[in-house]
Amino acid sequence: MRTRRGARIKSWLRRLLPLRRPESPELAAAAALLRAIDRGGIPLNPAKVNAIARDFGLEVSPKAPLDETIGRIRAAVSRARR
Repeated sequence: MRTRRGARIKSWLRRLLPLRRPESPELAAAAALLRAIDRGGIPLNPAKVNAIARDFGLEVSPKAPLDETIGRIRAAVSRARR
């Protein structure tokens, strides 16, 4: 009896709650970079930041300031998570 009830509840919850799409690896890498920066970490290698931005689909100049690139990544992540 309990297994049927549990199965019905699970089925009901699946229909009630929307399924979340899995996060892409590019979005996960960009979000991890932003979490590290927010915790107080300073990226020491601008090439890695630029590579994450390019993987995420942003066009980045090698001469662009690091703060500007991080701001663009932050905006792109917030757009992607909507």
